[in-house]
Amino acid sequence: GAVLEHELAQHAKGIVCLTGGDEGPLAAALKIGGPAEARRAVEHLTGIFGHENVYVELQRHFHREEEARNRVAIEIARDLHLPLLATNGVCYATPHDRPLCDVFTAIRHHQTLMTAGRLLARNSERHLKTSEEMAQLFADLPEAIANTAELSARLEFKLSDLGYEFPRYPVPEGETMMSFLRQRTEEGARWRYGISLSGDRVPQNGFHNKDLQQRARRQIERELQLIEKLELAGYFLIVWDIVRFCREQNILAQGRGSAANSAVCYSLGITAVDPISMELLFERFLSEQRGEWPDIDIDLPSGDQRERVIQYIYQRYGQRGAAMTANVITYRNRMAAREMGKAMGFDPETLNKISAAVATWEYKDANDALDRRFHDAGLDLNHPRLRKYFELCTAVQDLPRHLGQHSGGMVICQGQLDSVVPLEPASMPGRVVVQWDKEDCADMGIIKVDLLGLGMMAVLEESIQLIRNDYHQEVDLAHLPPDDSEVYSTLQKADTVGMFQIESRAQMSCLPRLRPKRFYDIVVQVAIIRPGPIVGQMVNPFLQRRQGREPVTYPHPSLEPVLARTMGVPLFQEQLLRIAMISANFTGGEAEELRRAMGFKRSQARMKEIEVRLREGMTRNGIAQEAQEQIILSIT
Repeated sequence: GAVLEHELAQHAKGIVCLTGGDEGPLAAALKIGGPAEARRAVEHLTGIFGHENVYVELQRHFHREEEARNRVAIEIARDLHLPLLATNGVCYATPHDRPLCDVFTAIRHHQTLMTAGRLLARNSERHLKTSEEMAQLFADLPEAIANTAELSARLEFKLSDLGYEFPRYPVPEGETMMSFLRQRTEEGARWRYGISLSGDRVPQNGFHNKDLQQRARRQIERELQLIEKLELAGYFLIVWDIVRFCREQNILAQGRGSAANSAVCYSLGITAVDPISMELLFERFLSEQRGEWPDIDIDLPSGDQRERVIQYIYQRYGQRGAAMTANVITYRNRMAAREMGKAMGFDPETLNKISAAVATWEYKDANDALDRRFHDAGLDLNHPRLRKYFELCTAVQDLPRHLGQHSGGMVICQGQLDSVVPLEPASMPGRVVVQWDKEDCADMGIIKVDLLGLGMMAVLEESIQLIRNDYHQEVDLAHLPPDDSEVYSTLQKADTVGMFQIESRAQMSCLPRLRPKRFYDIVVQVAIIRPGPIVGQMVNPFLQRRQGREPVTYPHPSLEPVLARTMGVPLFQEQLLRIAMISANFTGGEAEELRRAMGFKRSQARMKEIEVRLREGMTRNGIAQEAQEQIILSIT
């Protein structure tokens, strides 16, 4: 098994042990050595977990041999004065889910449904039964049902009890993490803005914008106060430490995403975009109302440089103090089509035809032209076997298949991470993976730092080195001029081959229409050629308004502050969240739920649920039906 016997004894405190069903220790011992061996196995368990923490488990799925085992189990429980416990060995939610369970069994054992034989379930009894059904099933043993309720009440563990703690960054004696962070931010503010947070005089060295400096000082102080209030100093210091390591090792590192909205991140050298002069909204990065950890993603050159940073984190926090997050790979069109076909025993030729027909179907509804697709492939969807195949393909959609490794997410813990989350060794040497994905980690309050490998970062790194060697000049990405007319002239002509993020054909076709003239226009240009604005039909309205061919309007007057900078057209996810909060009174938590539903693995079911709440909220706020439709279209 996965756990050795001596490990059980070491970690038995506070754990309740059930003797198991078909594959439990009691059943295994009974099969090997009869009732006497089964009794010894149960006595051994009581020796490990304590007499009061062992329950003799009974299950009833109408199998003759199972009832024989139950009789032995009851006798052992009576002799050893152990409580009986009724369970159902649940494998699926409803009886209708049993065929899918059989398919997974066949796949796991590399069999087809035709050849799996006794590996498959005999009936559909292993579903989640009601308390009434269980009471009727064990009517002759009411104490087994009563003990189930008693044990349920006894168990107090919650996932919030895991005790995760983000690492405390080591600081010099006499310092706190907050005071140390303030010092590092002070140093960075002198470098970035030519200001002092403590009131000391600072040589200006070319800094002449007094208004910018005053705004920067106020914003940094405001951010530091919030960081202290939320007790996030350690998090910022750990990210700063990663960037410091990169700088010392001449590895180009660049914070991305909403972290660019933070003046503290800019001062610490984590990001290279001045959020004050760019008028970026700090609350998009961190706010007290959102009640969640900030998210700082760091772009690194792909390849060996990134791996050096990952290994530095492992070395600093230990192999069990840091780990990569997992990525749950789910069944999608082609994968589902092929694996369900294999389980049903289709020959390779038929399997290729069927998977091609199903793989391009997006599962919008049960009648989405599937008959036509199968007919074109020379297949009759009315054939019972194909109908069953189709049902299985539909049922398996979005169910987890296996764990992958997240592209760059790392979680770090104070102490041993394996005392909080399950770990497993990665296929790549020197790496450890958490068996939870990033959403699970976020739900549990476990902080993730993304270290993302980017080919363009390697190009930038080499370019900076070439400039240093050939022109003897140092390039500071944070102080590149944002108003270089030659750059904007090049962009307006769509001469952008080799320019990161704006070199695709879609970007090049849009650039002459948008005609960027300032830095924020580039931000819009990058954002506009994305699935959200395109599917939401936002691109043409924005371009028409920018060119003066269409008046700037808003779905509702209350949304003008949110949409003014983008001419009444929502282009950014943050705008959509703010729209939901203003128009439908969504809380910060509901807005976060919306953000996740709009994420990489967009959930249509969750979006439908959220749409209902959006409409209810907008109706309560008196927003007209036409405006509601506009808002819903932009969000969903």
